[in-house]
Amino acid sequence: MTHAIPAKAGRREWLALAVLALPTLLVSIDVYVLLLALPHLTADLGASSVEQLWITDVYGFLMAGFLITMGTLGDRIGRRKLLLIGAAAFGAASIAAAFASTPAMLIAARAVLGVAGAVLAPSTMSLIRTLFRDPRQMGLAIGLWGMCFSAGAVIGPVAGGALLAHFWWGSVFLLGVPAMAVLLVAGPVLLPEYRDPDAGKPDLVSVALSLAAVIPAIHGLKELAQDGWRPLPLASLAAGIGFAVLFARRQRRLEHPLLDLRLFANRSFSTALGAMMSGTLLMGALMLFITQDLQLVEGLSPLGAALWMMPAIAANTVSFVVSPVLARRFRPAYLIGAGLVVSVCGLIVLTRTGAASGPGTVATGFALIFLGSGPLVTLSTGLIMGSAPAEKAGSAAALNETSGQFGFAFGLAALGSIGAAVYTSRFTPPATVPAGAAGAARESPADAVTAARDLPPDLAAALLAPAREAFTGGLHLVAAISAAALAVVAVLIVRLLRHVPPTGAAESVVDTRVDLDAPRG
Repeated sequence: MTHAIPAKAGRREWLALAVLALPTLLVSIDVYVLLLALPHLTADLGASSVEQLWITDVYGFLMAGFLITMGTLGDRIGRRKLLLIGAAAFGAASIAAAFASTPAMLIAARAVLGVAGAVLAPSTMSLIRTLFRDPRQMGLAIGLWGMCFSAGAVIGPVAGGALLAHFWWGSVFLLGVPAMAVLLVAGPVLLPEYRDPDAGKPDLVSVALSLAAVIPAIHGLKELAQDGWRPLPLASLAAGIGFAVLFARRQRRLEHPLLDLRLFANRSFSTALGAMMSGTLLMGALMLFITQDLQLVEGLSPLGAALWMMPAIAANTVSFVVSPVLARRFRPAYLIGAGLVVSVCGLIVLTRTGAASGPGTVATGFALIFLGSGPLVTLSTGLIMGSAPAEKAGSAAALNETSGQFGFAFGLAALGSIGAAVYTSRFTPPATVPAGAAGAARESPADAVTAARDLPPDLAAALLAPAREAFTGGLHLVAAISAAALAVVAVLIVRLLRHVPPTGAAESVVDTRVDLDAPRG
């Protein structure tokens, strides 16, 4: 079955993309600025350790939990309508967080921010699918959108550090307010409305099951990354998996499911989704190791570490913009595979880092990782969105975002555990260091740095040297494992997606989308 060549987007559509991209950047930044503000707000609000955990975690838990619900809700009630509701809620909650006077108020504001964030991400991506019908233009638009999302990871610490140097801790939460205001003003003018007239009513039982599946699973993975493989986090993960099975079974029985599982019948869709999750799992968690290396091993401040990560953002920007252009001439499978080879080279560079190599080696390896990830992110996202019917774009975008959340959480749990195990096994404090400081330093390299601050300079140096060496050994092993696994992923992607033609090629007008009129399994 073939289709006419879709109309190209004009100035209005590109202006609409700018309106969508700015909030995306600010939402990404919001994830990272809190880490810098946490010590300041803890001292000001008197937050307990438990309250600090809730302040940090409630945003991510609720955003991950509501992604599927909000993605499919946009298909039902209107994507622009839901996006504007989410923008208003995000802006109001940001103001509430900035001026919170108690930990409970801040936790509540962060919870609303998480739900609103779950609205913004899939709604934005599904509207891009509506705005850009030409595959070539959609690829470039996704590249620009993805560039903004990843840039927030590095811009966040820089912007947050600058604000905290001159203003109170609440100022970091106000970063998103102007962007949301622009979206609320320009959105009704520039953004088209789209809803699926045959979507049916949302199934509240499915909503509850999706929350019961995602939130315990993400929580379990996070706790495994932080505390190791203990019974309670494993039980939380198992509970999430159990509810996920119940959720999937219910979706197969419903006439209008919350999530149409027939999307996975398309090989391009399912392969691209798996590739995105694998890439996030193997490369996303490395960012934590790199930031720790720059601060704990190289001794840089958070702002200094962020500046050394800027080359990676520059490489990522080039990769995100160039990948869709190259995809017009070369098959996505080969571009993604070649990009992952570049990322593997970056991971190999990380295995050569050390206290004597300086931050330049770390920055080079990280830049190569980000340079190679561009084709994976942009082209896989394009395949995910392009393979889904227009009326299911919200569901496809929600799955894309949810897979990233799980990939990052699982990567932290698995790779973080490996790094922690290597650190514990290799760290041997000198006998001259007091027992209390040595015991604290055994927990993590961050604890070693904290313990060293209370010691005389000579003992502090004696304690930090083996801690830095042990952490570097863990980084080397994690990078080597990730490189080997990513090479396997590259081979699988080339094999499974080599049938997909270049973007806009004559054969790509063949409709390969899954048939949602087919009977349910």
